[in-house]
Amino acid sequence: MDWSFFTEVLVGGLLSGVMYSLVAIGFVLIYKTSGVLNFAQGALLLFAALTFVSLTERGLPFWAGIALTLAAMTAIGALIERTVLRPLVNQPPITLFMATLGVSYVIEGAAQLLWGTQVHGLDLGIDDLPLEIGGVLISTFDLFAAAVAGAMVAGLTLFFRYTRIGLGFRAVADDPLAALAVGLSLDRIWTAVWTASGVVALVAGLLWGARLGVQFSLSLVVLKALPVLVLGGFDSIAGAIVGGLIVGAVEKLAEVYAGPLVGGGIEGWIAYVAALGFLLIRPAGLFGAKPVERV
Repeated sequence: MDWSFFTEVLVGGLLSGVMYSLVAIGFVLIYKTSGVLNFAQGALLLFAALTFVSLTERGLPFWAGIALTLAAMTAIGALIERTVLRPLVNQPPITLFMATLGVSYVIEGAAQLLWGTQVHGLDLGIDDLPLEIGGVLISTFDLFAAAVAGAMVAGLTLFFRYTRIGLGFRAVADDPLAALAVGLSLDRIWTAVWTASGVVALVAGLLWGARLGVQFSLSLVVLKALPVLVLGGFDSIAGAIVGGLIVGAVEKLAEVYAGPLVGGGIEGWIAYVAALGFLLIRPAGLFGAKPVERV
């Protein structure tokens, strides 16, 4: 057993899992407050990356492109909540899910009309070079992505703990009816959460776009978030981080050590097998709230 190689594969998987966690966090923000599984998160991610790269290709400076894309994503998030989700309050979950599925196609169509369908390269100025730490080779870009994810999680934690809107978010997540009874505006909280989801989509979109290139298949990374959510829990940011780390590690280790036994290609589906098995043991996930059993 080459432990140095094992550690290298494991660390690479953990850092890849951080990228999955970035997508999953967008799901968690929406689901925790409204119970909506936002399938439009992948389209938001695509739209953010495509908008940024299209603006910079037209001569806009990097930070100006970031600022304009951020403004666009916050506006889109608020617009979705106001025009689609708010009129469907108290509707069955399947109705809300289908609404977000429809929104995803609308966003992809709007992106195609605005920016075209060609593939773009996205350069964030971070060279994807191997960095040797303790005899283990680690991707510089993966380290950068992990640092960005850590900063974003820290920022969200501070926001939800020390701001009025953040405290309102936590109150709505714990008990929407009680929050409404004490005078909190659910509409305002939901708008803020959808806006935050747009910001998370921007961060994830830039990182995934730099990794894979900005193309319409980029929206499919949303499927990578599903096993992460199953493992970590649909209503826990900490669960999204831990679930992403587990999925990333399982994929890389399985591909390297079990892949040769089955002809390879195991990395693409092993996470879903793990998630399915985990559903049978703990349906709420590691950090998800357990459903209350009714007598």
